[in-house]
Amino acid sequence: MKSLGNFPDPFLAEIAGQPNALRRAATALVERRSELDRIREAGAVARTLVFTGMGSSYDACYPAVNDLAGRGVPSILVDTAELLHFRRPILTPQTLLTIVSQSGESAEVVKLAVEISKQRTRPVVLSITNGLANDLAKRSDIRLDTSAGPETGPSTMTFAAAMTQLLAVARLLAGDSVDTAVDRTRTAAESAALAMERLLDDPEGYAAQLEDWFGHKEITVVLGRGPARAAAEMGALFLKECGVMAESLESAAFRHGPLELAGPNMTAIVLATEPETRRLDLGLAADLVEAGASVLVITPDGEAPKGAHAVATGYQDRALVSAVSIVPIQLLAWRRAASSGRTPGLYTRASKVTTRE
Repeated sequence: MKSLGNFPDPFLAEIAGQPNALRRAATALVERRSELDRIREAGAVARTLVFTGMGSSYDACYPAVNDLAGRGVPSILVDTAELLHFRRPILTPQTLLTIVSQSGESAEVVKLAVEISKQRTRPVVLSITNGLANDLAKRSDIRLDTSAGPETGPSTMTFAAAMTQLLAVARLLAGDSVDTAVDRTRTAAESAALAMERLLDDPEGYAAQLEDWFGHKEITVVLGRGPARAAAEMGALFLKECGVMAESLESAAFRHGPLELAGPNMTAIVLATEPETRRLDLGLAADLVEAGASVLVITPDGEAPKGAHAVATGYQDRALVSAVSIVPIQLLAWRRAASSGRTPGLYTRASKVTTRE
């Protein structure tokens, strides 16, 4: 892989910077042991666990919520705007609220933190942000710093780093010791980082190959289930931020109507990374190939139906497989932005930090 100073633009450098962002996020946990102890203690007495964020920060929470459910620990995932305006009464003193935000300055999360501070009885607030010099972290009871580093384009390093620390949070809330949670997170982060580095060995060449496969189709969908919803939702958002109209759907829901759109004008990215539904997702991919769609299938071992383009992530901790499986989508989005005359990673109407509802 190129050194980070040898890329054609900062956006591609940030995509390539994700492996080390995972490592930094995992290592940063070692320095926050007191906060991790507090998370474990708060989770042990909480009656309700709520996870929230907006955009990529919301998407990053999918694996943690699924991990907790898999261990019999119920939790709620709700975007911050809905929580702020419609569901705030669930935030009681028996609630542990985890708010994820890259900047800690987004309009909804700051307003939610302000409103919580006004409550006579309030939940315990855990924030996960990139750095601690932000409004959200200052208003939180427990603060984690992802240490993702400076980022100017759509979420890449911050997305991966947030999922890394959410892995540790989920383990703590499920009852693991601090040592176990940190050790598992560091091991999983290193494995995922190595897999990302393999995919990023020649990012420009790989991006060109993906664009050739992508072609010029009218419809683009990104499909995933369970923890893979993180990569599916974020992948579609990432494509849109780079000027490609794409929709994310839960794979099963896609058969309930949207399947009618399948055909030669469709590009479909199918994330078949979850063992419980792997056969179902590969079957869906095969049906899409048969319908004439261009299909990219992402699996741990590269298995894909005949006629589909395959990507292998390697077998990863399911909490971080989305950090690896989104890399081809990021490279495709970067290439499509450049090919369509956009400056990759440059916002023209939106902004890196959304400060207005």
